[in-house]
Amino acid sequence: MSTTAELLKGAAALFPDEVVTSAHVRHFELPTGAGRFALITLDNGFDHTKPTTFGPQSLANLNTAIDQVEAEAANGEITGVGITGKPFIFAVGADLKGVELLKKHDEALAIGKGGHDVFKRLSALAVPTFAYYNGAAMGGGVEVGLHCTYRTVSKALPAFSLPEVFLGLVPGWGGCAILPNLIGAEKAVSVVIENSLNQNRQLKGKQVFELGIADALFEGADFLEQSLIWTASVLNGSVTVERPEIDRGEGWDQAVAKGRAIADSKVHGAAPAAYRALDIIEAAKDGDLQKGFDAEDQALADLIMGGELRSGIYAFNLVQKRGKRPAGAPDKSLARPVTKVGVVGAGLMASQLALLFLRRLEVPVVLTDIDQERVDKGVGYVHAEIEKLLGKGRINQDKANRLKGLVSGVLDKAEGFADADFIIEAVFEEMSVKQKVFAEVEAVAPAHAILATNTSSLSVSEMASKLQHPERVVGFHFFNPVAILPLLEIVRGEQTDEASLATAFGVAKKLKKTAVLTKDAPAFVVNRILTRFMGEIQNVIDEGTSVETAEKAIEPLGLPMSPLVLLELVGPAIGLHVSETLNRAFPERFIVSPNLKAVVEAGKRGFYVYKPENGFKPELDPEVAALLVQGDSVLTEQQVRDRVLDAVAQEIGLMLEEGVVAEAQDIDLCLITGAGWPFHLGGITPYLDREGVSERVNGKRFLAQGVASVPA
Repeated sequence: MSTTAELLKGAAALFPDEVVTSAHVRHFELPTGAGRFALITLDNGFDHTKPTTFGPQSLANLNTAIDQVEAEAANGEITGVGITGKPFIFAVGADLKGVELLKKHDEALAIGKGGHDVFKRLSALAVPTFAYYNGAAMGGGVEVGLHCTYRTVSKALPAFSLPEVFLGLVPGWGGCAILPNLIGAEKAVSVVIENSLNQNRQLKGKQVFELGIADALFEGADFLEQSLIWTASVLNGSVTVERPEIDRGEGWDQAVAKGRAIADSKVHGAAPAAYRALDIIEAAKDGDLQKGFDAEDQALADLIMGGELRSGIYAFNLVQKRGKRPAGAPDKSLARPVTKVGVVGAGLMASQLALLFLRRLEVPVVLTDIDQERVDKGVGYVHAEIEKLLGKGRINQDKANRLKGLVSGVLDKAEGFADADFIIEAVFEEMSVKQKVFAEVEAVAPAHAILATNTSSLSVSEMASKLQHPERVVGFHFFNPVAILPLLEIVRGEQTDEASLATAFGVAKKLKKTAVLTKDAPAFVVNRILTRFMGEIQNVIDEGTSVETAEKAIEPLGLPMSPLVLLELVGPAIGLHVSETLNRAFPERFIVSPNLKAVVEAGKRGFYVYKPENGFKPELDPEVAALLVQGDSVLTEQQVRDRVLDAVAQEIGLMLEEGVVAEAQDIDLCLITGAGWPFHLGGITPYLDREGVSERVNGKRFLAQGVASVPA
């Protein structure tokens, strides 16, 4: 058997670039005569912008610190041991950069086992141990604290989670085994499964305390001081920590069943991590922690060697790194300042844009429209949304008053836009309408003003072609709902100059959007892929496959909603409009469905009806069923899936050949942030590579082996 030190030494050799965390030990006398205390501080030597992580060398450092305090405890030199983090950060878990490098199952097993072997020493010390969650704690950071006897948490703690399932892993250093035994299976399932699968929802300090994960809650300002006073009270017996009895009967089983239902609804069995975590939680019912740790090690190793985790890490890196440094963006020094924003239109989309610019840029925003009633309605919407923020305590009264004072509406574009630096139109999706609007705006706007269009599918170059200065027109395509979806497709027209483009990227950053540069090609990125995807489903329905079979065929992709539910959200009329635009550009691949046309002409909002007696599950609307004219070619679910994925792989291959975006990574970034495509798939291209579709259709993978997959 290898010792922990040998295990970690071997793992460290595989990961030479680890950002190493130190574990400093210091001693002091606790108040009220509670004795000499050892405090371990986790610190990687950087400020809070580079959070503390656990790679193999970092675990070895913690192991060495525990060697020291273990000897002191055994000799009666200390009465307790605490563990805390550097300012604002406790620890955020395993260093995923190291995980990406692993090529063999036994290497992956060593990572799981190494973490367990170090952490569980904290619960085996001869004195009580305390974790002080002073700042952000995630994954292994949460788990090191779970191995301690007691925990305190700061009210100022902004983010606490076990995000592993979100990435395609399980909490593998005690999270699945200890947490349900500490707070009960129901709460543990909520933290491990439900929060992870809800876009990695984070807990705040108060919630950590209310769930029973921490035993005491203190203010952030003097958190460590108050924690140590409380520690002294526990050690001298004046404070006794009571923990509720855990329901190890039916309640436990029901919690696991609920977790499986949540996983089914989110990933439809398409991703193994949630189910592996639930298996471990289910088995933890008997309280045998070591058995749970062994199961965590095995699950961790299996998942590290699977495609899902690699895709999850790939997706995480896309959003955190590539999303913050957009490929192809011009030098930011070319960007011009934006001190006033104009919005053409005052409908729902325009009003959402006005609110976003107002909140993020905090500069004057002026809306225009064709009549006073529409202008008033648009400004009224923005005011009402500011009132909601005030009501929720997200902003104070002063801020609300200031924001309301910055938004206005006028009928006269000359009056509204004469001193605007950035003007965006959100009017009807019709080329002639948009060209007319831009001509009117160009006549009254300052020479330096950027003219942006929120078009979802029309040519930016054509829109700018009749202007005197087409170089300042840029596509600025948001996704609905604007406040929630992070993606912003920034479209470079044929004439767009570098300064206009740089200004657009600068504004996108201030809006806190994930900006992706795209060529001025029909429907850009997301709408082109989704229209091909949805179009192929529509085709198989038109040819004779049942709606139910066509929808079920796509479930293994684990998408956030089925294609026809998505169509309902987008609106069949918009779906039809985009498919007509793409049909004009690429008639051989984009067919306008006569059935979709019939649904739109009948004024239907979608294919489904939702009845309370059926639990609001989608049912095919009998009126829509009566409209459908189908052929007699009936496909199986597998045949539908193959056909749809082949179409998507073909379209992405063509888009990359056309240079619509720089690389396949940008396609994935767009689908994750603009269409809610699952993280565990890594977007779409890793999935197409993994399933062999890319090679079947295009003769090659989209991504090199080792990118979003296990290295060769």
